[in-house]
Amino acid sequence: MVASQDPEQSSSLSNTGLVVSVRGSVVDIRFDRYLPPIYSLLRAGDEQQIVIEVLAQRDACHVRGIALTPTQGLARGMTVNDTGGPLQAPVGKGIVSRMFDVFGNTIDREGALSDVQWRSVHRSPPPLARRSTRAEVFETGIKVIDVLLPLERGGKAGLFGGAGVGKTVLLTEMIHNMIGHQEGISIFCGIGERCREGEELYREMKQAGVLQNMVMIFGQMNEPPGSRFRVGHAALTMAEYFRDDEHRDVLLLVDNIFRFIQAGMEVSGLMGQMPSRLGYQPTLGTELSQLEERISNTDTGAITSIQAVYVPADDFTDPAAVHTFSHLSSSIVLSRKRASEGLYPAIDPLQSSSKMATPGIVGERHYLLAQEIRRTLAQYAQLKDIIAMLGLEQLSSEDRKVVARARRLDRFLTQPFFTTEQFTGLKGKLVSLDEALDGCERILHDEFEDYPESALYMIGTVDEAKRKKTTGAAPAAAAPAPEVEQGADADES
Repeated sequence: MVASQDPEQSSSLSNTGLVVSVRGSVVDIRFDRYLPPIYSLLRAGDEQQIVIEVLAQRDACHVRGIALTPTQGLARGMTVNDTGGPLQAPVGKGIVSRMFDVFGNTIDREGALSDVQWRSVHRSPPPLARRSTRAEVFETGIKVIDVLLPLERGGKAGLFGGAGVGKTVLLTEMIHNMIGHQEGISIFCGIGERCREGEELYREMKQAGVLQNMVMIFGQMNEPPGSRFRVGHAALTMAEYFRDDEHRDVLLLVDNIFRFIQAGMEVSGLMGQMPSRLGYQPTLGTELSQLEERISNTDTGAITSIQAVYVPADDFTDPAAVHTFSHLSSSIVLSRKRASEGLYPAIDPLQSSSKMATPGIVGERHYLLAQEIRRTLAQYAQLKDIIAMLGLEQLSSEDRKVVARARRLDRFLTQPFFTTEQFTGLKGKLVSLDEALDGCERILHDEFEDYPESALYMIGTVDEAKRKKTTGAAPAAAAPAPEVEQGADADES
């Protein structure tokens, strides 16, 4: 596919070179006139369809580049044209609701782009003088996240979850709430995505009605490592336009940040760099920082990022995991066990954490409530073995109260989503932080000890439990079955 670039740069073909060697995606090129700078984009082939990015100047006449497209048909002696600039991404109002590849080509068959300009994907993070020093909470409208692991506005959250536990559903709901509640824009960046997953996500977003305030960009699994390595930079260039030019808040979803590191490892190996520990590139920390540091809040707007994180072999000491964790302000862990119990969103409150959950940021009341909720759920987790062996009757009266509170909290922290109404038949709910805190506090004070647990399942505010009790509605017994279907729809790894 021919890369769409600025026509002025595309016509800059005065500096030409010749291919010296081709080794897979690595191409050495000789230039007699002058050497193109690092990150310059070169083109070769009959229709200029082979795109190469310069990564090293080997001597006074030779550069070494990595191909961003397949190199079939490239041979020694072929002419290579210098485009005169780096890889660029389209920005502007015209990119909204569209789907792109790393070159800025539209891949959604919706016609040509209009009202866009092109900017380099290689941009510096905002200077410290422009950054906002206020620690602000990013409200999602999802109870369990806002109460127990608040996200940071302009921060980065890691999302850990396997296939079928509701990861895509959670991301889709956050996009929906971001557009409706925050009046922001969402950008989804698929790094190393399977084609099936990208197509399914696009279709689901369209059906959920959130595509009109969203941009999607993919560097798919079958594409060369150079292309996968640059797609994150292209997505951030788009996000920075909305933050800096339109002064809007941006929600950037990245799936999967580990595949960005993996693509960098492949590029590093192909370029002949000496590998570091466990085969990772020696520049791992620098490359990840160049991407992550661009995600920040400034005086004009904020880019808040939620990134799926794969931990290789569940080894949290792996260099990829260690470097990624150092950038995250929140960790959201999805539990398969909770998903199997129909407790959606299936977030494990005890394994998940947030650096924002401190009295100085969220306030004394919120902090103490969150600590009390965690303590209650942790006590219940310890008592589960005793209950399984001896039964609930063998517990002390105080322990039985703890179990009752914990089970009601578990059910209250479930929530019907707008994006799953078609699966569950339950109307989606957006719950403010104050309403969520109020509900948790009243449950901890045993206000609902006479209510059946089912009255608190899949509701918005806690007052809905009273209406459920008075009307006699108790759909919770039948509700988990379709809810499992909700999680199964999130078939992303």
